[in-house]
Amino acid sequence: MNIELKEIDMLQADSGPYGIAVSREGNVWFTQHKANKISCLHQNGTIKEFIVPTPDARVLCLTISSIGDIWFTENGADKIGRLSETGVFTEYPLPHPNSAPYGIAEGLNGDIWFTEMNGNRIGRLTAEGVIHEYELPNKESYPSFITLGPDDSLWFAENQNNAIGKITRLGEIMEYPIPTPGAAPVGLASGNDGALWFTEIMGNKIGRITMSGEITEFDIPTPNARPHAIAAGVEADLWFTEWGANKIGRLTKERTFEEYTIKTSNGEPHGIGCDKEGSVWFALECNKIGKLRLLK
Repeated sequence: MNIELKEIDMLQADSGPYGIAVSREGNVWFTQHKANKISCLHQNGTIKEFIVPTPDARVLCLTISSIGDIWFTENGADKIGRLSETGVFTEYPLPHPNSAPYGIAEGLNGDIWFTEMNGNRIGRLTAEGVIHEYELPNKESYPSFITLGPDDSLWFAENQNNAIGKITRLGEIMEYPIPTPGAAPVGLASGNDGALWFTEIMGNKIGRITMSGEITEFDIPTPNARPHAIAAGVEADLWFTEWGANKIGRLTKERTFEEYTIKTSNGEPHGIGCDKEGSVWFALECNKIGKLRLLK
């Protein structure tokens, strides 16, 4: 299948695009962890940037809430940030130093959930601005991405514990070990098939887990691809970034792989997202935003 692949340069060199999310309107929001900014690539091609109030916050992942706010993790500042639709920042300090918040997602009732990589906790920020934290059973879990599952629980990848975990709104935690030893899961996304999909950055696989905890794994053709983030396409496809191989991967509904090489040789792809038209957007730490579209 033919593709259209574009790369868009940032306004500033050494910006470090990392996390990415696409709004319902088709605007592409992303973090720039080196430039300390939250930015928006509008449909007309213009880029608007917002400087995070805390210097050197190391903004990494972000999500767009159901009311249009941009929520993001300040990995280096131990804060959760919010950027309103009117461009106003609010920051919420975490109770513990060196928590290193990373993944972030909206749960039910507008609650914002996040992972604490170094703190080995799952956090919940309520609409009233109150933070609740839940300790993980394994003190070296290193939780990464988190997402809302079809069962209304929050699911997360435990990178060092080699498991996929889930937590209910009441704080009940369950963990499901990954069959491949040392798989080191990172990315996690809800698919269009009622299951969750995840990347194994060391196992070189894409995994699928059902709501009952049954795991299936699929081997990526390129060795040492180091898959990072993953997102569901408009239909049954799963799209993911191959950080080590400098490629964008696609797992089709037939469970076959397609891989597309990024134009820039040192692209370092991280975050990925899909818009409602089927275009795939991804953040390149080489100071670019990529767009991939299948041509029929």
